[in-house]
Amino acid sequence: QVQLVESGGGLVQPGGSLRLSCAASGSILRIDAMGWYRQAPGKERELVAMLNSGGSTNYVDFAKGRFTVSRDNAKNTVYLQMNSLKPEDTAVYYCYARGTYISGAYTRSFISWGQGTQVTVSS
Repeated sequence: QVQLVESGGGLVQPGGSLRLSCAASGSILRIDAMGWYRQAPGKERELVAMLNSGGSTNYVDFAKGRFTVSRDNAKNTVYLQMNSLKPEDTAVYYCYARGTYISGAYTRSFISWGQGTQVTVSS
């Protein structure tokens, strides 16, 4: 299977910045999409930004102009640069990836989630 490990969360003041990282490991053959979701207390998990294998990106409205998703293909790592953070950005941020991995003599598709990293925006 494929494991995702996130890092970079923490406490930041309003207007500040954070950079999240997520590294994928395992017998990965191909990653088709890699990105970020978040879940605030009492709310459903929602998409933040997704980077597709062709290089296209999808951002939800609240992320446009403030967040940037990028990827290091050689390291199977995705980043989320978050600027101008607001208290309403407080949430657990989850890394997401889907693609294909090698399992013995076969290839199999995967969808994997990270364990989540807490981002708290507060003065």
